[in-house]
Amino acid sequence: SDLEALVEKLQDGHCLEEFEVKFVCAKVKEILVEESNVIAVPSPVTIVGDIHGQLYDLLELFRVGGTPPDTNYLFLGDFVDRGVNSVETISLLLCLKLRYPARITLLRGNHETRAVSQNYGFYSECSRKYSGSTVVWQQITEVFDYLSVSATIGGTLFCVHGGLSPSIHALDQLRVLNRFGEFTHDSPLSDLLWSDPDPTLTGWHISPRGAGYTFGEDIVTAFLHCNGLDHIYRAHQLCMEGYQVLFQERLTTVWSAPNYCYRCKNVACIVEVDSDLSRTFNLFSEAPPDCRKAPTEEELLQMQSKGRPSAGPRDGSSAAEDIVPVPPEEGLPSDCRRYFR
Repeated sequence: SDLEALVEKLQDGHCLEEFEVKFVCAKVKEILVEESNVIAVPSPVTIVGDIHGQLYDLLELFRVGGTPPDTNYLFLGDFVDRGVNSVETISLLLCLKLRYPARITLLRGNHETRAVSQNYGFYSECSRKYSGSTVVWQQITEVFDYLSVSATIGGTLFCVHGGLSPSIHALDQLRVLNRFGEFTHDSPLSDLLWSDPDPTLTGWHISPRGAGYTFGEDIVTAFLHCNGLDHIYRAHQLCMEGYQVLFQERLTTVWSAPNYCYRCKNVACIVEVDSDLSRTFNLFSEAPPDCRKAPTEEELLQMQSKGRPSAGPRDGSSAAEDIVPVPPEEGLPSDCRRYFR
């Protein structure tokens, strides 16, 4: 079909034409508008953390975890910015959502906003790849306004990009919020995209990122108990070993962009959740050289210039992803597999 041809084109590393992007965006919005703020995702499903425009590592992820529709995927957001192929990455994911709407779930991350994607590379990449036009950026950021902000798996696993909000105690509160549009930095929906767990704290604290909050184990325990949940899966923070489990197995951070920004040397992870809600951590490294187009020096310079902007959501600063401290690895746990090549 025409849609499959678009997928192949993107997998080969080519951008869609502007009219093709407009078509895909219009059709995907028709699907997304029907989705709940809390999407009920059936198992089995594979959970994916931040991708950040690393197209060839996304294709490596599919080689590790299986290609849609053979594998169901739940993406936790941050598809764009930082990496040099954000246009191709988000275009591919939108095409897959359109082709397999029940097999692909896309949640909104803090980079799926106009304010952030203008500063961290997606806007300038769209302009560069479409001869100075920002139409593609405008079309795709309109789709961002339609993305849901959370999901549950099997009724007991809660999935979100960032974390929790002091304004949201029950999922029913979340279900009735209006998610369509750009979030203000102090809104509960913004909290879900920006907040972080902190094992050294109790209660709520203002986040050093400039938006959202940090929260302790007591907050997670209360939220899970109030909603009859067992676990939280989230992304948003770089884990050098691909994932980190906190709070007595109540919260897991998943990171899916290997060698983040082409220099961090981290491992990436996806989490396979089986039909019985058991899980397996699949660790993988970046795509090998013969399976990727290396970023040009110009692209790397432009990416590096999109560092910490001078203006941010709350206090004049917009923090980058923090590195989650992970202890040295002493052998893999039984529910963990490595795929390196």
